[in-house]
Amino acid sequence: MPLAGAAVLLGLALLLHASIPNRIGNLGSLVETFLPWFGLLILPLAAGALLRRSASAALALLLPAAAWLNLFGGLLTDKTHPAGDLTVASHNVGAENPDPVGTARALAGSGADVLALEELAAHARGTYERELAAVYPHHSVLGTVGVWSRFPLSDTRPVDVAMDAGPLGAAKPAEEKLVDNRGLRTTVATDRGPLAVYVAHLGSVRVNPRAGLSSGQRDAGVQALGRAVAAERTGRVVLLGDLNGTPDDRAYTALTSRMEPAQEAAGAGFGFTWPAAFPVVRIDQILVRGVRPASSWVLPATGSDHRPVAARVDW
Repeated sequence: MPLAGAAVLLGLALLLHASIPNRIGNLGSLVETFLPWFGLLILPLAAGALLRRSASAALALLLPAAAWLNLFGGLLTDKTHPAGDLTVASHNVGAENPDPVGTARALAGSGADVLALEELAAHARGTYERELAAVYPHHSVLGTVGVWSRFPLSDTRPVDVAMDAGPLGAAKPAEEKLVDNRGLRTTVATDRGPLAVYVAHLGSVRVNPRAGLSSGQRDAGVQALGRAVAAERTGRVVLLGDLNGTPDDRAYTALTSRMEPAQEAAGAGFGFTWPAAFPVVRIDQILVRGVRPASSWVLPATGSDHRPVAARVDW
């Protein structure tokens, strides 16, 4: 019975993850961040059921297996298509990246038409501008985020992602805020018409045994981005960036209720991006509205602790 009970509890956690409260340590969001990995817990339970020849445990395992497949089975199939009008890519290049030249050259060879970079260190900005110039004649950098494009850019402006919330942040001069700015919005004049592109690097989260998931700043950034996207009047919108979380996390409803994650719609697999050496979670995202994802994939690792992501979209 203990095996069967554990299987039922696992199945309920998968089925009712949205009901797990966030009141204590943001437990619900923490579970949802790593929800795909809960499927691995089925394996030792299945082994135990076989060793003990427990029919009840084997039967109970049908619940978590069915729940996991319902949630993530679609990600196991290859939904990519060769078509697509435009390729977009995004990469948190890492402020401590030891090889910005190699990273820039790899990104220049990615085939992306529009490239977003996050965590651009001031000392490396010139390197990226120099190495990407031959492929991307148009670019704009605001603080620590930037966009490079084969097509002209216009109406580029900062987007508040709530990194300076509160009275102290409100008192900061605009020019001081711009130095560490982590969000922007621009219009790309593509061959098929204007495309609004948002680039964002949301606040980090911390996980520790006492406090659980600490995500207040990130969650405020999600809400701010959600409001910006909701107010966007351009019909075709792409959001690129290091969002420090997954679309499964309920904290992202302000974005996922308005935009479609490219990896879920047109990827092959989970598309994990962090940490680069052995990715276990996808926190680097491409979300779209008004265009259709045709394919989505993860690019090879660079000198950053994140892996780049890319997608092709159809008009």
